[in-house]
Amino acid sequence: MFADEITSIYGPVFNITLNKWLDLSNKSYLVNNGNIPKWEQALDLLKTSKNGTLSFQSPYLAIDCVGLESEILQPALEKLMPWRKGPFKINELKLESEWQGDLKWQRIIKHIQPLKGRKVLDVGSGNGYFTLRMALAGAELALGIEPFLLFNYQFRAINSLIESPPNAHMLSLRLEEMEKAAVFNTVFSMGVLYHQRDHMAHLKQLKQMLTPEGELILETLIVDGPKGHTLVPKDRYARMRNVHCLPSVETLVSWLKEAKFKKIKVVDICKTSIMEQRRTKWIGENSASLEDFLDPSNDQLTIEGLPAPKRVIVIAQK
Repeated sequence: MFADEITSIYGPVFNITLNKWLDLSNKSYLVNNGNIPKWEQALDLLKTSKNGTLSFQSPYLAIDCVGLESEILQPALEKLMPWRKGPFKINELKLESEWQGDLKWQRIIKHIQPLKGRKVLDVGSGNGYFTLRMALAGAELALGIEPFLLFNYQFRAINSLIESPPNAHMLSLRLEEMEKAAVFNTVFSMGVLYHQRDHMAHLKQLKQMLTPEGELILETLIVDGPKGHTLVPKDRYARMRNVHCLPSVETLVSWLKEAKFKKIKVVDICKTSIMEQRRTKWIGENSASLEDFLDPSNDQLTIEGLPAPKRVIVIAQK
């Protein structure tokens, strides 16, 4: 399928493992999903316009695409809503995603080892916004994995507009489906850990993908409290169903130590703001966002009365 070129680019060392990942990813498209015809139509509308150049024009990942008519572009991209990660700018069209991704990227990039020449894995990559940022930062290979098919189609749509795409690829996979291979110099897990029923299994799986001395960048929701403290929502957290466990920072560090990571550094803690996660028309009819998930009389609490979202960035080595 569309990602088959990965193996021809990166050669025999990667061929066996990547081919297995590719086969699994391609099989995930063979599902009975009534949205797929609409998403395929969006790609068909865009595929004749692969002549754009990709750059970063703050705060946007920007594509200048000569000859692409806005009458085609906007309806095609609207078929792929909701757009969670971004934002993007394609010609004069500003695709204002729910998340202002550059704010997170700027908190991360100044603390990590330079990505130039590294093989990078982006776990839970969404539509590949950060995967593309990793490639633009010089990664030899930036591979995003994301099981949600819509986000894979969004990545394909964006990539289809670029004449010479950077070394960024996406596969429709979960981390636990991948044969473990210590081939990545840097592994990102951002906004994934709190969705895991087994947090230790996730951390150990991340470690298995890293080369010796490879670097993990872990970004996740946390709560205030001492070592050993966690929040386990009974039902929803900020209206999200699948939030299983939010640790304190000290608890998170203890988990990383238990998973045998080294040189663990907490580099950033910040409360999520309504500037970073916001309502826009590009998230569709269900346009609720962070401001709707907080207690209207106290923005320190979620609508359920739990501590409002706060995120940490931790860097560690294998």
